[in-house]
Amino acid sequence: MSDVTPLETLGEFGLIRRLQNTITLRQASTSLGIGDDAAIIAPPAAHDIVVSTDLLVEGVHFDLTFAPLKHVGYKAVAVNVSDVAAMNALPTQIVVGLAIGARYSVEAIEELYEGMRLACEAYNVDLVGGDTTASRGGLTISITAMGQVPSGQAVRRSGAQPNDLICVTGDLGGAFMGLQVLEREKQAFLADPDMQPELGSYSYVVQRQLRPEARMDIVHELKDLGIMPTSMIDISDGLASELLHLCAASGAGARIFSENLPIANPTLEAASEFNLDPIMCMLNGGEDYELLFTVPLSDYDKLKNHPDITIIGNMMVKSEGVNLVTKAGQAVPLQAQGWQHF
Repeated sequence: MSDVTPLETLGEFGLIRRLQNTITLRQASTSLGIGDDAAIIAPPAAHDIVVSTDLLVEGVHFDLTFAPLKHVGYKAVAVNVSDVAAMNALPTQIVVGLAIGARYSVEAIEELYEGMRLACEAYNVDLVGGDTTASRGGLTISITAMGQVPSGQAVRRSGAQPNDLICVTGDLGGAFMGLQVLEREKQAFLADPDMQPELGSYSYVVQRQLRPEARMDIVHELKDLGIMPTSMIDISDGLASELLHLCAASGAGARIFSENLPIANPTLEAASEFNLDPIMCMLNGGEDYELLFTVPLSDYDKLKNHPDITIIGNMMVKSEGVNLVTKAGQAVPLQAQGWQHF
């Protein structure tokens, strides 16, 4: 086993200097990054700044029994970029705060930052600052993401209108099934530490859980298609929960069709193995970080053949409620049964 370096060997500022050497700045709007009391951001004219913050807490949002630190770092950035994407904005900078437990070494934190660095490279984002401190518990990661959008072009949750099409990117339920697989393998490991995890046939769903991707590609594609969503949100807590958020903010109802909900074959197979209803997995699983958005009915022809966007229903007047329409034609009221933060 290789030697590890205790954090106290470097101290806070030594750790920051060591991590700073791995950071590359890419954004023209970054006037000053790490190294001073604060970063300096100079956004282009006629642009708004969007800001979002997420906390990831060990034992609540990630389990290091099965989540490599590099993947945790990547995911921490991706979930924040996803919030920026959901505003129709382009991510530009992040700041990172860490509360680090005593058992973590310098090398472990470098592994975490390597994941963050890879995500920053993938999404063209600058890491421009943050803070580190000791923790009496495990690891806590706080990331604040900033992005830019031309003034007046940010997409909120509140703009959906009756008859708008409801669209979702990618496929749903994969991250939830990945978590079920990982939790099962963890229990098997705890019962027999000599066992080897059997994850080969679950690679798709495990990847969806451990290393999700923010759908910045769709933000760019919608612009190229000349489509301005009327409302948008990312799917972190489950499709049902997010759709209810859109409807509440927009003062509207909605109906989605169960037969239109997109699911990948590996997710379907895993759900069958675990005796779970695939519809439940798609509606309430969460952590897919796909985009849920609405567009005017007039945009139907632009989206109907898109390989990675599925039209799952349409907005209604508020009095119609928010319903899932089954294959038999029965309207079932949607309930938010996904991730609960408290």
